[in-house]
Amino acid sequence: MGMLSYPDRLAVIVSETSLLVDGLGDADLSVPVPATPAWTLNQLLRHVGYAHRWVAQMVAERFPQIDRSLSKAHSVDGYAGETAAELKPWLTEGAALISSAMAAVAPDEMIAVLRPGRPGPDFWSTRMAQETVMHRFDAFEALGLPFAVEDRLADDALHEWMTTIVDIIFELRPAAGELLGTGRLCFEATDVGRQWTVDLTGDAPQVAPDRSKADVTVHGPAFDLVLALYQRRGAEGLAVSGDAGLLEKFLAAMRF
Repeated sequence: MGMLSYPDRLAVIVSETSLLVDGLGDADLSVPVPATPAWTLNQLLRHVGYAHRWVAQMVAERFPQIDRSLSKAHSVDGYAGETAAELKPWLTEGAALISSAMAAVAPDEMIAVLRPGRPGPDFWSTRMAQETVMHRFDAFEALGLPFAVEDRLADDALHEWMTTIVDIIFELRPAAGELLGTGRLCFEATDVGRQWTVDLTGDAPQVAPDRSKADVTVHGPAFDLVLALYQRRGAEGLAVSGDAGLLEKFLAAMRF
């Protein structure tokens, strides 16, 4: 099926934000968000908009590396009482800002770098596209709205998790490190024909885009696998064969 291109991902940031805004209607933003129970919907929306603005600033001003001190994306606890009418244009503006800033640079420029050796624009185009998708899911879940995502976007989300997010989690989460030396897990995305094997038998996770001999294999649509990996759902409803206990421990440790 192929991964999304750089322009595709910038377009996704805008289109997913538009879908998020359309879904809000005149919703009560004080409702809790199941995926982020410490936040109300109001605070989740502020998180999304500030993440867009943070990356837009770093790219537009050509920071060589990221500057976390500029981000307000996790400083949203004080926001309350805002209306959807107030936040919808603000969210739309933020998506336009990041898309415009990133369209003005090449994806391989070494600016706004987070991962060593990985050009910031390339990294952030994927990260912000998928961040917006996932938080649209979170918002729609909080509002009880139906959610759907295109296969190519789900495939891209799974690709990002397997090639980038898993390494970040193992760097940051001690609970993930405790899984090293255990076994292999295979994830098969039945709708997009993609297989990924996560090998935990060594002293660092090794991920390969194939189906290898595994201790546990999980079959399901790509985005259902993504939701499980991001702890938005459990393994219920997915086809699991092999060591279900290893899968349970793995998913429980994958907090991102």
